[in-house]
Amino acid sequence: MSLIVKFFVAPDDTSAGLALRAGPGRAFESLSFGNFDPEEAVVEWECLLVDGSFEELVEAGEPRIVADQDDDGCVVFAISARLSAALADAGPSSLHGVAASWARLRAEDGEVIDAEIADAIVGGLAALVSSARRQNQGVYCWVA
Repeated sequence: MSLIVKFFVAPDDTSAGLALRAGPGRAFESLSFGNFDPEEAVVEWECLLVDGSFEELVEAGEPRIVADQDDDGCVVFAISARLSAALADAGPSSLHGVAASWARLRAEDGEVIDAEIADAIVGGLAALVSSARRQNQGVYCWVA
């Protein structure tokens, strides 16, 4: 799996959708990662933080796609309000626990995610969500 994953702050879906072709760039505060499925990850993180059901979240349309294109596979999706709130409200030990649990879940499916990298992803996203909330903006993810 070789993916570029960028979580970024944007004022609304329309602005976030503009990142589809080239990514969020410097216009948006962002975090860059790679080589994991962020659409699956955000659902798993929400389940781990708020005890939701993976199937129920997917059936409810999570994550919500803001923009996509079939020809190159790029997609922009929104981080749910529920996940955003849970990440912003979680303390460091809770975030560390979610990261460790997520790394174990991925390992069960044969995907290796280093515990330190999992911590950096979950902790970094929590910090980005907190920043977005202070600005009254949302968090989105661009995948290429």
